[in-house]
Amino acid sequence: MNHSIENIRQQVQHNCHIADAKHAGDFGMCTYLLKMREFFRWEKGLDMHAVLPKEALGDWLESREKLWESLQGRDYAGLHIDDEEYDPFDVRKVNRALEPHGLVYSAGLANGARANFFLGELLERETADKDFVLHLSGREYARCLSAPPAMSAEKNVFLRREALARYLWEKYETWGWNRPDNALGRAFECYDFSTDTEAALEKMTDAEMAAAREHELGECQASNLLGPEWNEMLLDLSLSPAELMARAVKDHIADGLRTLPRLLEEQNPASLHFYLGNLTGMRRHLYPELCAAYDRWLTGDDLSPMLEVVKGSAERWLSLAREMMEVHARLGVGSAETLRRLVLERCAVEAP
Repeated sequence: MNHSIENIRQQVQHNCHIADAKHAGDFGMCTYLLKMREFFRWEKGLDMHAVLPKEALGDWLESREKLWESLQGRDYAGLHIDDEEYDPFDVRKVNRALEPHGLVYSAGLANGARANFFLGELLERETADKDFVLHLSGREYARCLSAPPAMSAEKNVFLRREALARYLWEKYETWGWNRPDNALGRAFECYDFSTDTEAALEKMTDAEMAAAREHELGECQASNLLGPEWNEMLLDLSLSPAELMARAVKDHIADGLRTLPRLLEEQNPASLHFYLGNLTGMRRHLYPELCAAYDRWLTGDDLSPMLEVVKGSAERWLSLAREMMEVHARLGVGSAETLRRLVLERCAVEAP
């Protein structure tokens, strides 16, 4: 890595540390420790299935938490690139400045309005559906504790291949502890992890990168359909059950527009299993009919129940999202409880 890239990396990682100082404590203890193990592997350049040195890991955990404590209350710093300073959230301008360096950068707000940054090797850039620019990254040079494999910001979509491979391995490793008979296990069993781990992970990463691409493009389309009022509503609902519901509703719009129609068209069992295995939390709770259709597919090897559920689903979820925005327009910051009840009623489910 040359001097200028290393300088940029350090600046981005500094903002990643500030974001982690603000938000690392939001995770439950079990999730936090799993994420820290994976973060240690990444930072130290260890193989994904390397046995972790317990003493070194413990020392690193202690020093990292001390670093975060020292950064409490700090503001995110501007980025200095080629003698120019950039706002760290001005993704378009920063990426324009980084293009000659072969780098890609993203900055945005993840769940709960948590800032998230990353800097990586730019593998490919393409324009999709005329409006959206997709950035595919390889090796990652700077990142936060939380490393979402795909993100969208304005009309930019960021697909993080290394982050996705690490995410898949983490899922496989966790599943492998007890090897339960569930959707994730069925997905993993479609690949030859037992005899050729690296090739299996590479093949699975390819498949799930394609699915992530569809989801993020669907997210961008959903954003266009909903308009800026949607994000204004999310900010007012921050850290409430209604925010989780709203984000789940938008995910279902995106998947109804692109992800699920594509997976069903391709009839790829591994990706369908993986999709249902990752349909967790609020997204799963609000969509019991899709889970039931998946169960019928398992017993009858017939995709028609899933096809029937997915047909027209984007319009259904979009209608609910617009109804939520109408309520928010009337009630503003005090709309969270009303919206929570509305979503439960429209989805015909009980409170989780």
